[in-house]
Amino acid sequence: MEKGEKKRKWIAELVCLLMTGFVFMLTACGETELPSEKKVKVYYVSGDETGVEIHEYERPTGSSEDQIRILLAYLSATPENLRYKAPLAMGFTLRGMEYRDGGVTLDVDEGYKALSATAEVLTRAAIVKTITQADNVTRVMITVEGNALYDSAGDQVGWMTADQFIRNDGSEINSYEKVRVKLYFANESGDKLIAAYREKFYSTNISLERFVVEEILAGPSGRIAGLYPTVHSDTKILSVMSKDGICYVNLDSNFLTAVNNVTSEVAIYSIVNSLSELPHIHHVQILVNGALPPSFTISSFEKNTKLVTTLEQNAEEASRESSQEGQDEKSEKKETGK
Repeated sequence: MEKGEKKRKWIAELVCLLMTGFVFMLTACGETELPSEKKVKVYYVSGDETGVEIHEYERPTGSSEDQIRILLAYLSATPENLRYKAPLAMGFTLRGMEYRDGGVTLDVDEGYKALSATAEVLTRAAIVKTITQADNVTRVMITVEGNALYDSAGDQVGWMTADQFIRNDGSEINSYEKVRVKLYFANESGDKLIAAYREKFYSTNISLERFVVEEILAGPSGRIAGLYPTVHSDTKILSVMSKDGICYVNLDSNFLTAVNNVTSEVAIYSIVNSLSELPHIHHVQILVNGALPPSFTISSFEKNTKLVTTLEQNAEEASRESSQEGQDEKSEKKETGK
C-alpha cells in the first residue's frame, strides 16, 4: 500500500511539473530573449533517431532536486516542432527519481527495453546531458524496474557523465553507427595477444581509428574469460589521425607504465594489430606526448601475427607448462631424496 501511494504521489508530482515545465517553455519561446546565464539546453532525439537536437529554455531555479524535476518535465513534454522526440516520451514511463550526493538515479519501466539500440543510446545521451546541468549534479544512472541497465553489447551501463557524450574538441554528439571491430588483448601471462570481436554503436563525430584506440584503453568487457588489459587505465588519448595508410596515435606518458605483467611489445601491438584490422590502415606510429619514445627501435609498426594466439591454444600451452612444472618438481624431490 505504501509503495503504491508513493508511486501515485510521484506521478502526481510529475504531472504538476509537466504543467510547470510547459509554462517555462512558453516563457522561453516568447519574444523576450533571455541572457545565456538564464538558459538551459534541453536535448531531444531527432525524428529519424540519428542524433540529438538542442532546444534552449529558461533555466529552472530552486534546490538541485527542484531543478532536476523541472528538467525532467522538459524532457517529458512533446516539443512544439514534431520533428523531434521528447526523450521521456518514447514509449516508456519514468517510475521514479532519486537524488543523492551529486548523482541522479532514474528508474524507468520495461517499455525502455523496446527502444532500438540507436534510439536507446541517444535517449541516454539526451537525458544525461540535460539533467547534469542542474546545480551540483555530476552523474546520472538509469535503472529498469529497479534493475541495472545493460547496453546492446551486454555491458552494464552504470553511472554516466555529460563528457561521455562529447568529443575532445568540445562538439556535441551527432549520430551513431553500429560497427564490428576486431580488438587484441593480452593473455594471462602478458606475453601474447588474443583477438576478440566487439560490436558496438559509436558516435560518427569521432573517427573509427580513435574509437578502436578508445576500446583498447577501456580493456576487455569481461564477458570473455582469459582476456586482459594491455594498456594502463590512466592512459589518455591526445590525438589520433590517419593519412596515406598510416595511423598516428599520440598518447600521454601513462602509456609507458606497464599494466600487470604485460610486455611493452604486447602493449604496442595490441594497438597496432587492432588498428591494422581496419582496411585502410597499413602502418601505425605511436607517439608519447608528441614524440617517439627512446625505447622504440622503429618509428612505425606493421601488424605482428607472431604474437597472436587463441584462447584454446593459450589454454593448451598453459596446461603443458603446468604439467612440465609438475614433472620438474617431482624430479627435484627425487634428486633431493637421494
